[in-house]
Amino acid sequence: MSPLIKICGLTSPAAIGAAVRAGATHLGFVFFPGSPRELTPDDAAALIGAVPEGIITVALVRAQDIDLTAEICAKMNPGALQVYGLEAAGAVPPYRARFDRPLILPVPVRDAASLDAAVALEDVADYLLFDAKSEGHGMPGGTGAAFNWELLKGRRFACPWFLAGGLAPENVARAIARSGTRGVDVSSGVEEGPGHKSERKIADFVAAARRAFAQME
Repeated sequence: MSPLIKICGLTSPAAIGAAVRAGATHLGFVFFPGSPRELTPDDAAALIGAVPEGIITVALVRAQDIDLTAEICAKMNPGALQVYGLEAAGAVPPYRARFDRPLILPVPVRDAASLDAAVALEDVADYLLFDAKSEGHGMPGGTGAAFNWELLKGRRFACPWFLAGGLAPENVARAIARSGTRGVDVSSGVEEGPGHKSERKIADFVAAARRAFAQME
């Protein structure tokens, strides 16, 4: 599998341009009420006009926000949906059929037992995303917290997967080596402040990830 590098929580043309130039494969846009990275469907539709073909845009949504997700799909037309709150495997196929696009399903991780949820989802997800379990932050992701990456070392899943949570330019190579992942996802780790991406940090993160992935080949 080719390496996957996702820059998430993008809110400006400058940050999107930095991610594209650096070589990110996925660009994430957040639609969580109250997030410092929250966008409206119109905001996102305007932003993605400059995204080249071949880079996958991802809308981060909550499973219960059906009407909002429908509006996002109509106006922004994301290449994939990253859906929080869709934990029941049986609910995934009808959700995918409704919105007709690939699904990234997050798995919150606290310990080895947390990975049991991935076993139930790996056959119905297009991608899994392993992130630190949110503890009292009020947001399901983007908290900057990390978990023990070595819990994933040697694990095999039926679909591709991303590692998220606490990643930054300074530690992404170590995270890749310890987890064995072929996909990484970063948001707060490339920010100057909540919701404000650093073009330099984006470039440094993607470069460090690509070097680490190359060493695995």
